[in-house]
Amino acid sequence: MGDILVEEREEDERWRLFKKTQDPAIQDSFVIQYAPLVKYVAGKIAVSMPHNVEFDDLVSCGTFGLLDAIKKFDPDKHVKFKTYAVTRIRGAIFDELRSVDWVPRSVRQKSREVEETIRHLESSLGRAASDKELADAMGVSLKDFERTLQKISSTSILSLNDIWYTGEDNDNVSIGDSIESPRSQGPEAIVEKEEIRQVIIRTIDELPEKEKKVLVLYYYEDLTLKEIGKVLDVTESRVSQLHTKAIIRLRAKLTNIKKGIF
Repeated sequence: MGDILVEEREEDERWRLFKKTQDPAIQDSFVIQYAPLVKYVAGKIAVSMPHNVEFDDLVSCGTFGLLDAIKKFDPDKHVKFKTYAVTRIRGAIFDELRSVDWVPRSVRQKSREVEETIRHLESSLGRAASDKELADAMGVSLKDFERTLQKISSTSILSLNDIWYTGEDNDNVSIGDSIESPRSQGPEAIVEKEEIRQVIIRTIDELPEKEKKVLVLYYYEDLTLKEIGKVLDVTESRVSQLHTKAIIRLRAKLTNIKKGIF
């Protein structure tokens, strides 16, 4: 225990020295130290990607995210670097995948259609809409709606690394940054831009229970979709659907908030 505390203090000192000096040698030492984290995040993402997406390419993109995290990390925020870096690594990988734009146009269009339906229906209802209500609003059967969700979840890139812009240049907040530990709901979990984070946290809290559990287990507890399926006693494909629906629902609700509907 004492050795761990000594190591943590030494790392804190390295971060503070790097913040002051931007010493390339210290930066390189952090890159080497956290390289396994990049491979871990890339591995989790690779599981749900098509076979033509190379793992090494994901690692390369994730390394840029790690470098960005190292340059921007502020030890005075009292957040562990690993927690901070994971979001930046994921974000860099997803940004690259989006730039490749391998998602079929028809799937992208369906994703937008579902999001718009959720946005309008839930602003009207004032609560989360059920799958049946969403299917009826789209004029399709419940089975067809579930097939649409499955298609979106298996080919589209939807993640809590999507960001919520504050309206200022280069100023944004990752939705994923705002998930708090269910065991520590204190203000220390909110690093910056307090009001926006509170809006995001409240919006997450208003999600249907299973969707909220999927987000917490996947992004905070770091479980795989397969592991979450065992926890919730549902299939992996159902977990994937719940994740997709949660992200689309979040984006729709946050869009409504931004437009002043709520």
